[in-house]
Amino acid sequence: MALPSIQSPDWQHAPRAFLLGFSSALTSVLGVVLFVTFLGVGAFSHDAGFSLGWALAGSLFVWAAPAQIILISTMHAGASVLESALAVTLSAIRLLPMVVAVLPMLRTAQTRLRDLALPAHFTAITFWVEAFRLLPLVPRQARIAFSNGLGVGFVSVCLVSTTIGYGLAAKLPPILAAGVLALTPLVFLLSSARNAHRFVDKAGLVLGLIFYPLISIYLHTGVDILLSGVSAGTIAYGAHRLRRRR
Repeated sequence: MALPSIQSPDWQHAPRAFLLGFSSALTSVLGVVLFVTFLGVGAFSHDAGFSLGWALAGSLFVWAAPAQIILISTMHAGASVLESALAVTLSAIRLLPMVVAVLPMLRTAQTRLRDLALPAHFTAITFWVEAFRLLPLVPRQARIAFSNGLGVGFVSVCLVSTTIGYGLAAKLPPILAAGVLALTPLVFLLSSARNAHRFVDKAGLVLGLIFYPLISIYLHTGVDILLSGVSAGTIAYGAHRLRRRR
């Protein structure tokens, strides 16, 4: 969906900016990926014995698909609500750098802290990728309303998809249900590759792809993704600093 020019009067009205964000979510390729991914979340919730209302609450409040899988898996295995909540909270630490990157793009001198609560909740991989793509095209004073619309649009897609996946659970082969859950990280990888323009971005991505299989095969740390990401990012940043000094 093409957005109005940054000087357009459409951006002067918060409801209009919200609707533009909502429409952008519905017409985004990543929205389609979310729809397919949350078919798997709905089917998994059904197979684990949770109600549709519970599954929809997870999509609304937990939002990120990997965190939902952790929540469903731990509770299905007999963990307490507190233990499951702790596991989900720890999994959300991966989103902190995304929140830290996105929120400064939304702030103005008049922005109140509570105005950023909803965009912070919506910030996950899909929202983060689209925010970096679309927010530079939006006037700063309209970015919070636009981001709220974008987030509500993505969550709406997920709620519909969760409902459909829950209803189709009996007809959805387990291998397909598992496969669609892998779409989000795959799209994130491809989006990162497409948006990598600087040396530091490309170096970090390539090194991460090299390090992860080596670490997972030979070290078996249990935090292979974290370790490979931190190592690759640190080396890429160090190389970037050395190149700038020359």
